[in-house]
Amino acid sequence: MITKEERVVYGTEDLLTTLCSSVTRVLNVASQSRITYSAMVQRITKVGLKPDIGCFVLFDGGFTGLVVLNFSAEAAMEIYERYMLSMGMPKSELASSFTSDEVANIMGELMNQIVGDFTGKVRSELHTNITQNQPKMLVLNKQVTLSVDTPLDRPEMRRVSFFTERNNIFYLELAIDRTEFIKLHDFEKTEAEDPDTLLEREQAAHKAATAPAQAISSDDADELLKSLGM
Repeated sequence: MITKEERVVYGTEDLLTTLCSSVTRVLNVASQSRITYSAMVQRITKVGLKPDIGCFVLFDGGFTGLVVLNFSAEAAMEIYERYMLSMGMPKSELASSFTSDEVANIMGELMNQIVGDFTGKVRSELHTNITQNQPKMLVLNKQVTLSVDTPLDRPEMRRVSFFTERNNIFYLELAIDRTEFIKLHDFEKTEAEDPDTLLEREQAAHKAATAPAQAISSDDADELLKSLGM
């Protein structure tokens, strides 16, 4: 039995670190390059989608929250191109613009893998479960503020800067209810799914033309923006 002095407390910054680790693990494998993130984290008062490509996913269960990834056009194209080339796609057949549906589809696939890796770690390390909806991707020319459907009693919001190998920047934003997990006794952790396995599964799905996350059509995008009050 763990004494009071030995109890491990797992809070917001620990969850954020786990999420950042999932981002780097998945994107490093997918892009066959080095993705890093800043050692400094920002406290923010609202989360939102920002130009040029924004992706968000809601999760619920053991705790409620919202994860947003905002990519610059340069960062999105670098990750997209490296991912497709690593799958053996000829460079001549790659999309030439970040506004292409194919780029948004691929970034949605990667977001799905990131959240899948994160939920696996949550099950392993915290012995709780969260579920998420399908990631939504939008090509944007203006900022859109988002809110979580389930009201957060004590919201905590953070932003972290990420850097690609070519030093292009993208951002992760997280909004969750303030929570702490306190370890009562020792337990054996189960291994989270390896990013290579996730990548292989997503590559097979992509080759079969069944992307797990699709870009939102222009009509659907208009409806989504309206529902967000834009």
